[in-house]
Amino acid sequence: MSEQLSPIDTAKFAAAKRASTFVENGMKVGLGTGSTAEWLVKCLGERIQNEGLLITAVATSNRTAELAESVGIKVSSLNDVKWLDLTIDGADEYDSELNLIKGGGGALLQEKIVATASDRMIVIADSTKKVTHLGAFPLPIEVLGFGMKTTHALVEELLEGLDVMGTRAAPRMAGDGLFVTDEGNHILDLHLERIGNPRQLALILNQVPGVVENGLFIDICDVIVTGYGDGRVETHDINSGESDTTQFLPDPASNIFANLGV
Repeated sequence: MSEQLSPIDTAKFAAAKRASTFVENGMKVGLGTGSTAEWLVKCLGERIQNEGLLITAVATSNRTAELAESVGIKVSSLNDVKWLDLTIDGADEYDSELNLIKGGGGALLQEKIVATASDRMIVIADSTKKVTHLGAFPLPIEVLGFGMKTTHALVEELLEGLDVMGTRAAPRMAGDGLFVTDEGNHILDLHLERIGNPRQLALILNQVPGVVENGLFIDICDVIVTGYGDGRVETHDINSGESDTTQFLPDPASNIFANLGV
């Protein structure tokens, strides 16, 4: 186990550590998917071990559910829990209005369902994820396998008339085959370069037959927790306008580093 984290992993750890402090005993919590969300799960697992924290979690992917259970987090289904106190998840990009692109890990559908079934959504990210305009990161859309080639063509045709710089859609692959989501669907990654009107694009994409959901999260995020390579963390609440800065430096002796490749 390395005693040093890279700056990017330090940023992810710090953001996750800060976000874990929002979780209180007895809460029902949505757990996101991705590398930053994995740090969060480990932070919560450490609180369970050290503080006796009791929470019920709903995971946004099978991968997250397995990790959560391995660190002692009780995992339930959204059908059983029905509504959540908060969801904590990562983002592939976010802008100044806290609009997000999510779905780099392929779990955007479940992530959006869980996030919208929560009183609050807290997004954790490293500082590289903040952008002036969304779109440099490919926008994922989840699509049905039935008629996928037709859906692909319809989406590219639609993009020609919208405020985006690129119009190429590419099926996401996994080895020699199409990537398959936890819900048995596929992903088209839209290489848009710049999205001029995220709200309009999100609404229009979901009108295309065969599109199940898109990775634009508009008016869903309430709090952004941004980590930096020196362990500094900035927290901004878009509803109250309040912001604060703190610092969390990792302890190499902590079991939080187990199974995270460091």
